[in-house]
Amino acid sequence: MNRDHLKILVIEDNPGDFILVEDFLQEQIKIPVIKRASNFKSAMLELLTPDAEFDIVLLDITLPDKAGEPLIEAIIKACPDAPVIVLTGYADFAFSVKSLSLGVADYLLKDELTSLSLYKSIIYSSERRRQSDELAASQLKYSELFQLSPLPMWVFDLETLRFLDVNDAAVAHYGYSREEFFAMTIHDIRPASEVMAVDKIISDQRGAKQFVKQGIFIHRKKNGETIQVDIQSNAVEYQGREAKIILANDITERLKYINEIETQNKTLREISWMQSHIIRAPLSRIMGLVPLIQDIKENVINAPEELTQMLEYLMISALELDEVIKSITDKTQTGSDDV
Repeated sequence: MNRDHLKILVIEDNPGDFILVEDFLQEQIKIPVIKRASNFKSAMLELLTPDAEFDIVLLDITLPDKAGEPLIEAIIKACPDAPVIVLTGYADFAFSVKSLSLGVADYLLKDELTSLSLYKSIIYSSERRRQSDELAASQLKYSELFQLSPLPMWVFDLETLRFLDVNDAAVAHYGYSREEFFAMTIHDIRPASEVMAVDKIISDQRGAKQFVKQGIFIHRKKNGETIQVDIQSNAVEYQGREAKIILANDITERLKYINEIETQNKTLREISWMQSHIIRAPLSRIMGLVPLIQDIKENVINAPEELTQMLEYLMISALELDEVIKSITDKTQTGSDDV
């Protein structure tokens, strides 16, 4: 909002009061664009015009064709984007409180009005509206990120441990309806053996404001299935309550895969040991027998040449088998380390 150039609708049936308000506005604002509506009907025509974009609405609550609460409700409904400031000649404290509860930005008495008090009310009301709009946009963005997350998320009350909000992914993954979640605490999605550990972690982290990666926990679905989840959390204020927002990543299948790989590695190490010791032992004996047979052959007169060739083939085959075993052992050990 440009404070030097404001577009203002003054809904006022008294010409004298309108002139006074107009003077006050022109005194404080460099380039005010002021429009007047003298009754409810003309006010609605102004507000419902397609290109009507008022920065502020000043409303006298006693118009000829509508007054009081019905008037306030109708005007606020017609201009949801502009703050409405009530100007009245009647000092009714109870009604002023009621009008604020209806959505009025401020309530000013005409007899106490000055150019400065009116200007301050306009600026403060506009700033409050801006902050309110930013907060609403932030909440909408949070809601979209929360609900569209593919991973289960929830918010729980740090005092009661009750679920305050859950996203669609949590409902789908855990099997509880949103209404069932709201009737539960975070204890209800954990085995009894986990409850004390959870309470200790919450107690230790109470008051922490930073993002926390808590670790891996066991959760229980509605159907009784237990899962292992990697939990990350952050402290938030939710609807005025001290709370925590949780992101739960189910890593049950990942851990199962890792366990299977570790089992496979163990099997490969056993195979490697067997190749290195059990198979190599008889091979070593064969390789040790070859020289003995050669010694016997040298002491035999006219040993057939076929025996010499057989010994050579036996030694070559033993050496080749030894190389094959070494190669297999090296590969299984390397594969075990890589996996």
